[in-house]
Amino acid sequence: MSEMTVAKPVDARTISEDDAAPTSWKQGGERLAGGSTYWLATVRPDGRPHLVPVLAVWVDGVLHFSAGGQTRKARNIAERPQVSIATEGDGMDVVVEGEAVLVRDTGRLEGVARAYADKYGWEVKVQDGAFQSAGGAPTAGDPPYDVYEVIPAKAFSLSTSQSPTSTRWVFDKR
Repeated sequence: MSEMTVAKPVDARTISEDDAAPTSWKQGGERLAGGSTYWLATVRPDGRPHLVPVLAVWVDGVLHFSAGGQTRKARNIAERPQVSIATEGDGMDVVVEGEAVLVRDTGRLEGVARAYADKYGWEVKVQDGAFQSAGGAPTAGDPPYDVYEVIPAKAFSLSTSQSPTSTRWVFDKR
C-alpha cells in the first residue's frame, strides 16, 4: 500500500470540569471506527453551512468518506476543503475538524473499498481513481464516487457518560 496519512495529535487536553486525564486518541479513533452514521459539514460558496449524513470508514488511522462528483458536498469541498465530521457512540461522541483530501491511489482505494464492504456491505470496484458501483450509495450521489480522507486539525470527544473524559486533540500542521 502507498504512503498514507496517519493522524497523530501533538496535544491532548481535558475540556471537562474535572481533573481527569484526557481521553487517548486511540479511544477517539476506535469511536470513529465504530460509528455507523456520520454527519459531514461543508461550506457552500456563499458561506452557508451544508450538513449531510454520510457513511465513513476508518482505514489505517484515517477516516474516509465518499461522494459523487456532482453532489453539493463534493462541489463545496472542491472550493473549500475544510470540513467537520462527527459520529456518536456509547458514552462518547467525536467531532473532527480538518481538510478533506481526494484519494486517488489505487492501493489505498482498494483498502477503503474493502472496509466499506466489511462495514456496510457496499461492494464497489476501484476504477480510474474512484469507486464504481452498480448500486448507488444513498448519501453519495451517482457514480463515480470520489473518496476523501479527513486530515484532522482538531478533534473533540464529548463524553455522554462518566467516562471517558471530554477531550480536545490538536494535530500537527502538515
